[in-house]
Amino acid sequence: MAANIVAVGFEASDAFVAALPKAELHVHLEGTIDGETARMLAPDEHLSYEFSNFDGFLRCFKSAVTLLRTPDDYALVTRRLIAKLAAQNVRYAEITLAGGVVLWKGLDFGAVYDAVAAECRRAEFPVWLIVDAVRHFGLEHVWKVARLAVERAGDRVVAFGIGGDESRGPAGQFVEVFEFVKSKGLCLIPHAGEMAGADSVRVCMEMGAFRIGHGVRAIEDEGLLAELRSRGVPLEVCISSNVATGAVVCMDAHPVRRLYDAGVPITLHTDDPAIFNTSLNAEYGIAAKCFAFTCAELEEIAANGFRYACRP
Repeated sequence: MAANIVAVGFEASDAFVAALPKAELHVHLEGTIDGETARMLAPDEHLSYEFSNFDGFLRCFKSAVTLLRTPDDYALVTRRLIAKLAAQNVRYAEITLAGGVVLWKGLDFGAVYDAVAAECRRAEFPVWLIVDAVRHFGLEHVWKVARLAVERAGDRVVAFGIGGDESRGPAGQFVEVFEFVKSKGLCLIPHAGEMAGADSVRVCMEMGAFRIGHGVRAIEDEGLLAELRSRGVPLEVCISSNVATGAVVCMDAHPVRRLYDAGVPITLHTDDPAIFNTSLNAEYGIAAKCFAFTCAELEEIAANGFRYACRP
């Protein structure tokens, strides 16, 4: 995506972006399965990432995760992701492992986790794990995943999150789960304000979120923007993802510039880079080309990635 990116008058070139030390804090392991990786996992199956809305995206994500059948499959995908991050001068990463999906598939979570964690330990830069649950699978499911995450809090797991359909799994029902994971030393990093409105972000902020996944609908509430700014709660912004899923109607409507100008701490990430046909370098390039972020501003955003890491 977008080679030779130059934001007119700001000299934010692709070379500058490539050389910028970056942290990737919002990337779903399962969403990094590109065509080549899919053929390595299942040579006889065809993987297609064609969709037009959030429900279609969820179906694509489901088709990707069904290719992961063994701990070795998870290790392969982790190894390939770490190599791609290293090639983009990523120097710190928190990878989201869909623990809820592992359980949904009936796999042994411990064996999958061990395979993924082993690859993280081998990385030449710090790589940690966020374990997340599928919010619309219900409270019992979220509790089960939270306990699995907490059991590994002394190892590679640094955070717990919830993803999935906000409308079918509002965060307010998980208040006791959130208190539990925080009491055990894990950061709380829920998705919010992606397909649901600003209230979804506010609820998660009030429940002690360390960072908010996406959070772009916060732009609808000026009071919320002021609170995010004053509390120093960052939003993990994934521009291409938000456009592709319909979280925003088009690239020009994306609020990343307005969020930044409002003083809200933001970081830039890929979400599911294979599904959205992007990379971390590309997301920084989009910020420069489409939203006129200067070199100095991109440096600040990149620094935020390290500043708001669970293990800074």
